[in-house]
Amino acid sequence: MTIDEPRHGVSGPLPVIAPHGDFDEDTLPPLEVRIREAGAAHGGLILDASRITFGDSTFLRLLLTIHQEADLRIANPSPAITRLINLIGADQVLHVHPTVEDAQTA
Repeated sequence: MTIDEPRHGVSGPLPVIAPHGDFDEDTLPPLEVRIREAGAAHGGLILDASRITFGDSTFLRLLLTIHQEADLRIANPSPAITRLINLIGADQVLHVHPTVEDAQTA
């Protein structure tokens, strides 16, 4: 599990966080800290989920919680994350975008 440094989008004020790897109960805490910090500092963030290979229910719970607290935009979700989000119908609630650029302009 790796968490890239937030980067600010060219056409949008929200920071982009681009983690990669697996996120479960054991590996999620560092990502949660980064997401919460970005959400608090900027009112939201873009999560580039293209390189997330696995997310469990704790990862999904984090997404839903942050969605309620800040402007969370999920960009380019990997097949594993798309499946997780769609499995429980969270795609009807979360703001999912096909690319980071689309998320920045949303």
